[in-house]
Amino acid sequence: MPAPASNGGVLFAGCPELIGTPSAYSREEEVYGEGEDAEFVYKVVQGAVRTHKVLSDGRRQITGFHLPGDLFGLEQGETHRHTAEALSDTKVLIFRRRGIERAAARSADVACHLWDMAASGLRHAQDHMLLLGRRSAMERVATFLMDVDERLGGTGTFTLPMTRRDIADYLGLTIETVSRTLSLLEENNALLRAGGRQVSLRRARLRRLIED
Repeated sequence: MPAPASNGGVLFAGCPELIGTPSAYSREEEVYGEGEDAEFVYKVVQGAVRTHKVLSDGRRQITGFHLPGDLFGLEQGETHRHTAEALSDTKVLIFRRRGIERAAARSADVACHLWDMAASGLRHAQDHMLLLGRRSAMERVATFLMDVDERLGGTGTFTLPMTRRDIADYLGLTIETVSRTLSLLEENNALLRAGGRQVSLRRARLRRLIED
């Protein structure tokens, strides 16, 4: 592994012993596989990562997208429950799980950070279950776009790091439905596509479409 990062690689402010090791992954490269030992925890610095499971019938269910600043790979058990892959050329910081656990045992601040992350992850999982179970295709795609925008800075204009196939496998839709829904949103002046995966959102219009 390369040498540990400097101050920029600290996981939590006020906990200088938790310094990550920088690593890079190419597009579609596996970060870790389902069933592998969960020895490390990862923080996205640049790029994006998806986590997924392959179901018994061969279908892929994407369980999360991890964007710059996100921590992933922190498991309850000893092995990873999902596979993680880079969506594009991606840089991460790698932390030893045991080091984080020891720091949490010594520091209430670190323990609180981990608790907040766990609570946030649980809340996101609950929101995702509601999205899949009770929302139309239009509502799913619109809600997803607003969530990605917020996580990337909330400017309203951003480049989607994931493909339409990825979005479909995350939202429980077909790629044809995702493509058709994006076109409908554009026809309704709720978004503008500027070539490639760059989109500009009109959030007020998106919200009205969801609420109507």
